[in-house]
Amino acid sequence: MDQNILFEIGLAICVIAAAGLLASRLRFSIVPLLILAGLAVGPHMPQFWIIDLRFIKSAPLIDFMGRLGVLYLMFYLGLEFSVGRLLKARHAIMKTGLIYMAINFTIGILFPFLLGWPLKEILVVAGIMTISSSAIVAKVLVELKRAVRPETEMILGLMMFQDVFVAIYLSIVSGLVLTGSTSPVMALKSALVALGFMIGVLLLGRKLISFLNRILDIPSDEVFMLALFAALILVAGFSESIHVAEAIGALLVGLVLAETEHLERIEHLVVPFRDFFGALFFFSFGLSIDPLSLPGAVWPAIIAALLTIVGNFVSGLISGRMSGYSHRASTNIGLTIISRGEFSIILAGLAKAGALLPVLQSFAALYVLILAVLGPLLTKESKWIYAKLGRLFGWPPVVEKSRGKQKSKVVAETI
Repeated sequence: MDQNILFEIGLAICVIAAAGLLASRLRFSIVPLLILAGLAVGPHMPQFWIIDLRFIKSAPLIDFMGRLGVLYLMFYLGLEFSVGRLLKARHAIMKTGLIYMAINFTIGILFPFLLGWPLKEILVVAGIMTISSSAIVAKVLVELKRAVRPETEMILGLMMFQDVFVAIYLSIVSGLVLTGSTSPVMALKSALVALGFMIGVLLLGRKLISFLNRILDIPSDEVFMLALFAALILVAGFSESIHVAEAIGALLVGLVLAETEHLERIEHLVVPFRDFFGALFFFSFGLSIDPLSLPGAVWPAIIAALLTIVGNFVSGLISGRMSGYSHRASTNIGLTIISRGEFSIILAGLAKAGALLPVLQSFAALYVLILAVLGPLLTKESKWIYAKLGRLFGWPPVVEKSRGKQKSKVVAETI
């Protein structure tokens, strides 16, 4: 490897680490700061002696490591949910998920259609605007200590529905975008191949659970990790060769291996790779954006973000109330699912690979930045927002149990 490339990679990791330290100090999501760090450097930056922040020579390698980040993120997501868990919670997931999709996917289709964008771009934008960031939502729930709240179960169920939806949707859209086909017959054929591949992997994986338990019973962590990553990258690479997004292949491997008795060991080994290469993924996405192209996407991104906030809040409120949750809990649901992140960026990368309109990259970057910042803030201030909305719509004030007492007290609406 060229010495300059190695030094550039070191500089890139230093920039990523600085963004991570800043996010930790601010107690804020690292995703928008990593994208901003990528935007701040790149070809538009001057060179300072041997400090070259343009990352011209190392850009292909950073991009490749970012692609690995997508695989690890999606693989870990599959480990978290598993096929069995999805089937067990299917009724609750379907109920809330269909309400969510009816509102938000419709908005995602209509908005780019009204902008006059072509069909493939409309389909990509619809996915970008519909799917919440599981990573950011989970991080916010933990940071705000809301994991024990009753409405959190619905939020997680909704995340699971979106994950299933994005797996199917990515398969269909990638088949249409990556093949470059405009024929409805060819598009349908690509979609059927993608869906057949997904179903085939899941069914085969379920049949081979006992075999996987035996073959992965490897004492050496080194050999275990090599076998694990060989399967991950091989399946992801094969899925890409049949025009199915590589991220879907990684997700499928995670869903299958989540059923094995080695789940805890796999998670323990994968987390460092997920965090490291995942950070490179978000950084490389920002690095791929030309800041000079951003002004053309400002208003579409702002309008799309506002529509997403309204659509997510309304769908969360309706879902919560229909499931018997209070206005306060339903408000929490609607505000928690607003953040956008990894899935939106994966879809933007798909658009780039398919040579769709360049404005989609800038649109996705600004859109994700806006909602990755506003999402956690709105979730954190949900009590204040509920108080204001409660006063407007006549909702009941928040009632909290006093510690050490059986009686309850009414919390002032101004809190």
